[in-house]
Amino acid sequence: MPRKIKAYAEAGVDVDLGNRVKKGIHDLAAATHGPEVLGKIGGFGGLFRPNLKGMKDPVLVSSVDGVGTKLKIAFATGRHDTVGQDLVNHCINDIAVIGARPLFFLDYIGGEKLDPVVFRQILKGFATACKAGGCALIGGETAQLPGMYHPGEYDLAGTIVGIVDRPKMLDGSKIRPGDVLIGLRGNGLHTNGYSLARKILLQKLRLPLDKPARGMKSTLAAELLRVHPNYQPLMASLPAGMLRGAAHITGGGLLDNLPRVLPEGCRALINSRSWKIPMLFELIQHGGQVPEKEMYQVFNMGIGMVLIVPAALAGEAVRLTNGLVIGAVVKGAKDVVIK
Repeated sequence: MPRKIKAYAEAGVDVDLGNRVKKGIHDLAAATHGPEVLGKIGGFGGLFRPNLKGMKDPVLVSSVDGVGTKLKIAFATGRHDTVGQDLVNHCINDIAVIGARPLFFLDYIGGEKLDPVVFRQILKGFATACKAGGCALIGGETAQLPGMYHPGEYDLAGTIVGIVDRPKMLDGSKIRPGDVLIGLRGNGLHTNGYSLARKILLQKLRLPLDKPARGMKSTLAAELLRVHPNYQPLMASLPAGMLRGAAHITGGGLLDNLPRVLPEGCRALINSRSWKIPMLFELIQHGGQVPEKEMYQVFNMGIGMVLIVPAALAGEAVRLTNGLVIGAVVKGAKDVVIK
């Protein structure tokens, strides 16, 4: 008797379904393409011919990242477009601190089973963020991995490639004591600290995702799924020479990320009273009795990006970015002190 279902599909991998679902990628990806993109989605490799006109010494900049356990909130709520945007924006920010602009993005989706509705939402998030960020979605990989994930779950990873002219590259070498720290406001937890946040909010405090928590207008799910902002366009719009360095405040918080861009002999002195800590972080800290120092090492605490500028340009930087002066660079060890 002939098989009605293919053997591979019986094992949990439906190749035909995968091919049908992937046909819908082309229109979403094409909306992010400019003349630099050669070829189409679905080839063995993505093709991108960058425009290097006007660049003296072009340098390619790359970064790879994931969304972490924020995905658990997406699974619980059935909303999957925001995590796609999170991944793209996180990757763009990571190269923006070097002064790079994004060129193209590639994604990886690995899951227990291919769900066309979920897949479409994720890809829509990728395409939305790529288009807004000025980069092309030129390819990726989708893997059906039964037995590797719990039913209904998946993982995401993304790679960004950008470019910067070497004379304009931000490497922190121009940072000096006396420079000012400008904080750009965040939009929630972004893409880090969710393992601790979920443990405290959902397990210890048993807060429902579908209702607002204390002091919040939106549901807890909406607060936890807020999209990680893309700061690169704002940073790129600043006058030449204004930025001496920048730090993307992700895993490691302010304590571990700022030292990555500081030169020897420079310390970041931060005034924690210079901005209002969002209620979500206060809820996590008090609900889990988390020490203040650890909060600043796990979460962004409301500051998603820190720009380092000369003191003489601090006022203009605040005006142009709508940021906040949160501290200064002083002489000292290559670390961060929060007061």
